[in-house]
Amino acid sequence: MAEQENKTTNLFNQLTLQQKMGLGVGVVALFTLIAGAWIWGQTPDYRVLYSNLSDRDGGAIIESLQQMNIPYKFAEGGGALLVASNQVHEARLKLASQGLPKGGNVGFELMENQKFGITQFAEQVNYQRALEGELARSVESIGAVAAARVHLAIPKPSVFVKEQQKPSASVVLSLQGGRLLDSAQVSAIVHLISSSVPEMSAKNVTVVDQNGTLLSASHDGTANEGLDANQLKYVQQIEQSYVKRIEILLAPMLGASNMRAQVSADIDFSRTEQTSESYKPNQPPNESAIRSQQNSESLNGSGLSASGVPGALTNQPPVPATAPIVSNAGAPVGGGTVTNGNISNLQKESTVNYEVDRTIRHTILPVGSIKRLSVAVVVNGNRRVTDAKGKSSIKPLTDAEREQIDNLVRDAMGFDQARGDSLNVQVTSFNESKEIVEESPLWKQPDNIELGKELLKYALIAAIMFFVIFRILKPALDTLISLNSKTGGFTASEASEAIPEATYSPAGPSYEQSLQTARQIAQQEPKIVASVVKEWVNGNG
Repeated sequence: MAEQENKTTNLFNQLTLQQKMGLGVGVVALFTLIAGAWIWGQTPDYRVLYSNLSDRDGGAIIESLQQMNIPYKFAEGGGALLVASNQVHEARLKLASQGLPKGGNVGFELMENQKFGITQFAEQVNYQRALEGELARSVESIGAVAAARVHLAIPKPSVFVKEQQKPSASVVLSLQGGRLLDSAQVSAIVHLISSSVPEMSAKNVTVVDQNGTLLSASHDGTANEGLDANQLKYVQQIEQSYVKRIEILLAPMLGASNMRAQVSADIDFSRTEQTSESYKPNQPPNESAIRSQQNSESLNGSGLSASGVPGALTNQPPVPATAPIVSNAGAPVGGGTVTNGNISNLQKESTVNYEVDRTIRHTILPVGSIKRLSVAVVVNGNRRVTDAKGKSSIKPLTDAEREQIDNLVRDAMGFDQARGDSLNVQVTSFNESKEIVEESPLWKQPDNIELGKELLKYALIAAIMFFVIFRILKPALDTLISLNSKTGGFTASEASEAIPEATYSPAGPSYEQSLQTARQIAQQEPKIVASVVKEWVNGNG
């Protein structure tokens, strides 16, 4: 082992300075390349975790990532936080469970750090800021909302009733990519804001999205008269329901691929209430119900009581009696009766009120009733039919089958001519040529792109290693091998083998011949002679 090390050292010492520098550079480059390739292979692909974070949220997220042992780094001048691509979703879920990021809004935690001696105005401003932050956080909890800002205009209270003003609010929403809010969600946000501030009406809340579109227009009557998202969804459900009915009926007879159906529904979304009051003619008294009845009776006349003209006339004799004028029945004129010489007047009254036959009807018409249906059906007139032997043939529709299809569709849609429904059934030949969908080339597919990047990375590493090995290390090794073949294993016995065979005789070489041979070798191969002398000096000869 020591002998081999000495040989290697001797060979290295025999190299020129340029060869020594090239060999050292090659070895260092090889080890550097191997280390760099290993580090490059171990370095993960970083993706954006969050961007445009506030200082408060950024510090909290970094602290949480350190606790979870997730490596991170910054990009875009510190405006984006990056983590390994295979840990992006996991990190977001874990941070969301901790309530991070909280956003730039501050809530009622602002009231926890009130300074001693703060003015009433500053305290009111902090309260309003805290309320705005809490409302913004509540709005951001909606799935379609990425960020929200709430501005409250709360007037100063006044003791004068005429000077009192109602508070108002403005909400700016930043929606998620490709997401929209329907009218029900906008109404929910409006009522959430108005219910959180005392004496605030829903009409005083304005909601705007990031594009400047007014979302709360329907609450103040300025929205365009049209169908909202729920009404459009209801119309689509009605149409799809009728299409499904028709397809279920015709599929067993024609086959699912031999017919197409479309339905257009005209839906009435108007809300109507009707109140009517009707009276019937009076019924006979014996069939009518008595509501009230009133009877009255009065009697007037002269009896045996004193009567006459008071005064002096009472001292005169009475006038001879005369008979009064009476009617045929003995009753005095004027409806009175004569009883023992006295005249009396009897009057009777009777009032009967009957119930009036009245009908009051209050009707609320349903919303979403069908006003009209339009149905179009296309049927393949040349169907491909397979017989029992497995032979396929084209079979056209007969007139009876066409009439049967028409009747089935009418029954499925509930055809009503008075309602104005229309049905159109067309029989034609379908184009059976299959549409060829071009697939995206392999080099455009995301998986292949990622695989190509990895292969390119390792191919670059291999190319650099090939260059270092075959352009730097191999020439140096070839030089060492050639020197070793010349000097590394040369001994005294090998020196004798280098002597030409013509100088030896069967009886053995003489001293003069050996001396002449040594001189020739010394002239031709001085390095070999030096090596032999060196071995003799070291005691190996």
